[in-house]
Amino acid sequence: MTIEVCGYCDDKFSKVKDLLASSVQAGDDLGASFAATVDGEMVVDLWAGTTDEAQTSPWEKDTIVNVYSTTKTMSFLCALVLADRGQLDFDASVATYWPEFAQNGKEAVKVWHLMNHAAGLSGLEVPVSTSDMYDWDKITGLLAAQAPWWEPGTATGYHAITQGYLIGEVVKRISGRSLGQFFAEEIAQPLDADFHIGVPEDVFPRIGCLIPPGGGDANPAVQGDQDSIVARTFRNPPVSALESRTSEWRKAEIPAANGHGNARSVARVQSVLACMGEVDGVRLLSEETAKSVMIERISGTDLVLGVPMSFGLGYGLNPVVSPVSPSKNVCGWGGWGGSVIVVDQDVRASISYVMNKMNDGLTGDMRSANLISGFYQSL
Repeated sequence: MTIEVCGYCDDKFSKVKDLLASSVQAGDDLGASFAATVDGEMVVDLWAGTTDEAQTSPWEKDTIVNVYSTTKTMSFLCALVLADRGQLDFDASVATYWPEFAQNGKEAVKVWHLMNHAAGLSGLEVPVSTSDMYDWDKITGLLAAQAPWWEPGTATGYHAITQGYLIGEVVKRISGRSLGQFFAEEIAQPLDADFHIGVPEDVFPRIGCLIPPGGGDANPAVQGDQDSIVARTFRNPPVSALESRTSEWRKAEIPAANGHGNARSVARVQSVLACMGEVDGVRLLSEETAKSVMIERISGTDLVLGVPMSFGLGYGLNPVVSPVSPSKNVCGWGGWGGSVIVVDQDVRASISYVMNKMNDGLTGDMRSANLISGFYQSL
């Protein structure tokens, strides 16, 4: 069976189209989209496969899915916009904007610590249920009261779920709007990007269901010491892949994990950062703020991921070992299951892959790596 790859692809990037077709043909992907912009222009916008395990419903141009932690990059942009307007100082204490946060030794925790997984709040001490995650005030209240699990600012420990609440509450205190609302009004709408943090019900019919490894449920499991920071991070709050299919999950705002979009919308939004703050006449950031993302704030072996990481303002920076790009000024992030975004300011490119068939990884896998490599070879 020949796999039909739909959409647009500049002839220069035909290799990427072939790679996507091969991935679906081989069964590595079920349904997926891949997009890339250069100088703000969409040079690749492709999709293929199906949105369901029975393979009866084709992935369409406007299909969107939950992209898990790729959502984090949207949260970062919200904070960057506020900082660019002079309303947020990344070097100020969080309590400057959120006074209740100054409990249990967190008086000196800085905003950039939240951005860079360095606040010591990678999980919750008080046990919560999945439904509790839909109660914004409950989760942010627990985080405000909790003591850090390590000295803030000394190391990173991936704040898989909690980061979105932490950044989101600062955005809410400053703007008077939830992060999902701020993102929609200040970023998605000006850029005409089909990305949602808190999905309207009328958009539900376009959502493709995520398919966990093996087709059953999945959640990040940790072997070994269950009292470790790693285990406590992934155990509480609890996350189940099949929960993403519920209306409660879709409608909630969980800005580290439940954003919905496709490769086109992810690449479109992040093209603003790739193009130094402005795309198609829409300026969201100054060039100075856009460049500041590439300046390393903290690095070292992450206490949760267990691998060397380097962070600018929120975004992970291009690793020295196994770089995702040959360029220097590159950042990005990926989501549980495989979605990913790469922002390259040197060639003014944004590159995204979004899929429905999940792999075990938290920040990308070989499917996206092959497509991104093909993009750079063609470029």
